[in-house]
Amino acid sequence: MSALVPLVVMLPLLGAAITLIYGRNPRLQMLVTAGTLASVSVIAAILLATVDGSGKPLAVSVGGWPVPFGIVLYVDRLAALMVLVSSIVLLAVLLFSIGQGAADGIEETPISIFNPTYLILAAGIFDAFIAGDLFNLYVGFEILLVASYVLITLGSTESRIRTGAVYIVVSLVSSILFLAAIAMIYGAVGTVNMAQIAERVSQLPPETQLVLHLMLVIAFGIKAAVFPVSFWLPDSYPTAPAPVTAVFAGLLTKVGVYALIRTETQLFASSDINTLLLIVALATMVVGVLGAVAQAELKRILSFTLVSHVGYMVFGLAIATEAAIGATVYYIVHHIVVQTTLFLAVGLIERKAGSTSILRVSGLMKAAPLLAILYFVPAINLGGLPPFSGFIGKIALFEAAAQVGTPLMIVLILGGILTSLLTLYALMRAWNLAFWREGDDFSEIEGRVGYLGKAPAADVQQETRRIPAIMTVATAGMVAVTVSLTVFAGPLYALCDRIGAGLLQPVSLVQIDEEAG
Repeated sequence: MSALVPLVVMLPLLGAAITLIYGRNPRLQMLVTAGTLASVSVIAAILLATVDGSGKPLAVSVGGWPVPFGIVLYVDRLAALMVLVSSIVLLAVLLFSIGQGAADGIEETPISIFNPTYLILAAGIFDAFIAGDLFNLYVGFEILLVASYVLITLGSTESRIRTGAVYIVVSLVSSILFLAAIAMIYGAVGTVNMAQIAERVSQLPPETQLVLHLMLVIAFGIKAAVFPVSFWLPDSYPTAPAPVTAVFAGLLTKVGVYALIRTETQLFASSDINTLLLIVALATMVVGVLGAVAQAELKRILSFTLVSHVGYMVFGLAIATEAAIGATVYYIVHHIVVQTTLFLAVGLIERKAGSTSILRVSGLMKAAPLLAILYFVPAINLGGLPPFSGFIGKIALFEAAAQVGTPLMIVLILGGILTSLLTLYALMRAWNLAFWREGDDFSEIEGRVGYLGKAPAADVQQETRRIPAIMTVATAGMVAVTVSLTVFAGPLYALCDRIGAGLLQPVSLVQIDEEAG
């Protein structure tokens, strides 16, 4: 099965090359892109079944070069699960974008550019998940970031170029910090291989460990949009085309969270900054959700809730128990799927109503009852209502924190409950105004809701557009996946528990890398 590991990255890169060659054949491009992502999904499922069944990760030393000179690709339960979920999400968003491109032509998503760039983005995401050394992780980040620069500015409108410039600058700062951290770690321990770092870093002085640790956490924190370095996200994502925004919101920040998980559980397990992470998690949750409450535009509401829910993931990571890490992994899977689904639903709302401002949109319950369901189900899931996966993930995190029982943990539990309630309030207020309310005048509504009338993009109105069936089908499919996270919560959570237990045993990573070498 080890031979399948490199295909996770090779297939998207090969697909990108083919779609570039056949840039004048949009139908072939779409078939190649969809076939590539479907193939990666199958491979990821096989890899997950293999590593979970054997309990032993897979590792491949590319080119046969021994550790630490060669590139090691490493697949454990966590990496395989992340690749599987990501490939499914990428495939669903691709189908959505195919429908949008067919309806709008090349204005929003130029197919000749979109397909190869999208596959390169996928290759970068997959490479980051299976990287066995820090430099290859850096390469994965840079591949996906270069592709994201192109995708976020598709259409070349003024707003997209402006927000894209901010996104590029912030990403470059993060990458510079990451590269500097890699150089310092190599200078300190003589390797960038994660297994060897985990083995050698405990021999360094505590002060040196702390400096190296914090550099990586800051670099990954920027990519994950953790407070106070999350300021860039709410302005960057809403301006991109709907499918781009959906995949960015669902996946890109989770790559940063994934890197934080590897850092905290394996690379610097002996360097404890959990108190700092708990404080950062609380600030991320509360500040993010307060930003969501203050917004009147659906994409901005979801962007701020995205920031706040990254706080839950950092919270679970800072608890640092097997149960908490397992709950964090489950919550990451939940959030990838639900957040992507909500952005797809908002893309449909924008086409149907000509706006995503909750002050402009009204009467959608009667005009589009199916669209109402496609928004409502993931919205209450994200808000944490039982019995959905959002509730399961939050309860598991709170239970893990309660088992530790320190005063700070209790504060975090209360902060998490407050964040969940405010998330539900922000999303249900949008539901009430956009779906239940019958067409009131904008100025009248603005007077009623006060501060919301002055929120960014509160008065934006565009023309309505037809919704192709494939866009609705793709969104409905993702809603079905969100429901399946609840229906199959038992097996999935059991898998996440095994992941949590395995991540706190870095010795297994060392053994696998020795075999790969």
